[in-house]
Amino acid sequence: MATASAVHILVKTEKEALDILAQLKKGGDFAKLAKRYSICPSGKRGGDLGEFRRGEMVKAFDEVVFKRPLYKVHGPVKTRFGYHLVKTLYRS
Repeated sequence: MATASAVHILVKTEKEALDILAQLKKGGDFAKLAKRYSICPSGKRGGDLGEFRRGEMVKAFDEVVFKRPLYKVHGPVKTRFGYHLVKTLYRS
């Protein structure tokens, strides 16, 4: 079973996600921005979701983590929880 580790920032609106993405592109620190803006409990850990298996996350999120390039911030990715900015740290 494929596993991965990722960090993310979850916000309520696409505009918030795009504003944070702009900060990241200017060199903003992902973990600090996650702690400040993310509405997910993982925000307290800098957005760290730890290791998880394919299929444990919602489909749109899984698609990004298991198919898109590593170490790049992807998004905004819309799910029923809100808008995510996702960075995959590794896959195995």
